[in-house]
This record gives sequence, C-alpha cells and structure tokens, in this order.
Amino acid sequence: MSFSITTTEPQETVFSANDVKVYYGKFLALKGISIDIFKNSVTAFIGPSGCGKSTLLRCFNRLNDLIENFHLEGKIVYHHQNLYDPQVDPVEVRRRIGMVFQKPNPFPKSIYDNVAFGARINGYKGDMDELVEKSLRSAALWDEVKDKLKESGLALSGGQQQRLCIARAIAVQPDAILMDEPCSALDPISTLRVEELIHQLKERYSIIIVTHNMQQASRVADMTAFFNVEPTDKGGRMGYLVEYDRTEVIFQTPKQQATQEYVSGRFG
Repeated sequence: MSFSITTTEPQETVFSANDVKVYYGKFLALKGISIDIFKNSVTAFIGPSGCGKSTLLRCFNRLNDLIENFHLEGKIVYHHQNLYDPQVDPVEVRRRIGMVFQKPNPFPKSIYDNVAFGARINGYKGDMDELVEKSLRSAALWDEVKDKLKESGLALSGGQQQRLCIARAIAVQPDAILMDEPCSALDPISTLRVEELIHQLKERYSIIIVTHNMQQASRVADMTAFFNVEPTDKGGRMGYLVEYDRTEVIFQTPKQQATQEYVSGRFG
C-alpha cells in the first residue's frame, strides 16, 4: 500500500522500510510494511494490541534477531545502508540506534555507572565525567541527581529511572532513539516530563515511539502511523499498516475509516 503524505517541505529520510514482512517460523506477523521515517522528527506507531507496532520498532535496530525463528523479508534502509545486509554488524546497529523500553530497566549500579556503561564497553576515549554530565543534562535529570551520582540507579523514582535509561541510551551517542511505550509504567507528572524531554531530543535525534495513548501521540509526534490487525486463515493475527501521515491529519482528517474509528475511540 502506498501513502500520500501531507507535507509542506521535503524532509530527509533516516529509515525507509520497503515491503517488510516479519515471520516467526512460518507465521506471518507483519505484512507488506512500507514507511519512511524522517530526520529530527518524532514518529508515533499507534494501533490495537497485537498489530505489530513493537515488532516493527525492533526491526529498526535488529533486536528481533534475538528471537528464535524470526525472519524478515523486504528491506529496511538506514542512511542508504540495508540494515539486514549480511555484512552489517547488528551490535553496531544497536549502538547507533538506541532503545528505551516500556519498563524502566536501570542496571543495579550507581547512577554514574548506569550512564557510563555503554560508553565504556564501546571503548569511549573521551572525558567520562563530561559525557555522564552531558547525557544526564540531555535527559533533564542532572539537577536532580548531580549530588548522588554514586547512589544506586534503582533508588530513583520510576520517572527518574526512565530518564536515566534515556541518558544511558544517549551516552553511546546514537543517531536515532526507539521508544517502546516509555511512559506506560509512569505517573502523569513523570509522563509529562518524558514528553517534554522527547520534544527537546528531536532537535538532535530521530525518534520513533510506540504508544497506546492517543493523547500522547497527538502531543509528541510529528508523524503518526496507524496499524491494525486481521485474523489469518490459520487462526493467528497479522498486523498491517492502515495509514501514515502527519499527526494532525491522522487525528483530524484521516483518509481511512478504520483510522477515524480508532482515534475517536469507536474502534471495536
């Protein structure tokens, strides 16, 4: 399916998925996904449970490679390079394309060591103190933790832990950041802080966020992709892309009835 995206000016493409199909064994989980992700923008993936939002998200940094029987057909191009070319190192892909998960997952280490961990294992040669401070500032956390960097990251609140995980992702100096429902375990105030942070981060990073929260997608995203799910003849469920456009179009004047029903709460 092709999409006529309502844009006012040309944008640089960071990721380009072309007819991507995801299989687990012989089961087709995602069919024929074609989508462009633009530089320095926030792209939201929305849709009902089981429609493949997180599956597609993890295709962009090859995390699905770690799942038994995963197989991808089609092509995902990142800065003109096929991410699934046999010559591409998936570990390097994951360094350049950071990931923030649904539940905050700080390491059982100090706040400082949480941020420094990835840089150390990647052989960072610069000033580590400076990198840690810069990353924590970028994650809007420095002022809250600067006097307790030796304390455990696990002692922080849930919202602070999630921002610590974002700082950890930033510290390895990625080009893009993937976020899989990063606020689903957070209270409303912490959610607002993370959303404000996302707005700031898109000045330097290209961000894709999976969210079930329609209001959150409308607040933070420049572009929104709506996915749906359909039953298969073998009793499974297969995800597909219904519509992709600027966020205000998806929420105010979508072209597909299924999109209109979903964003207006009538989806059944």
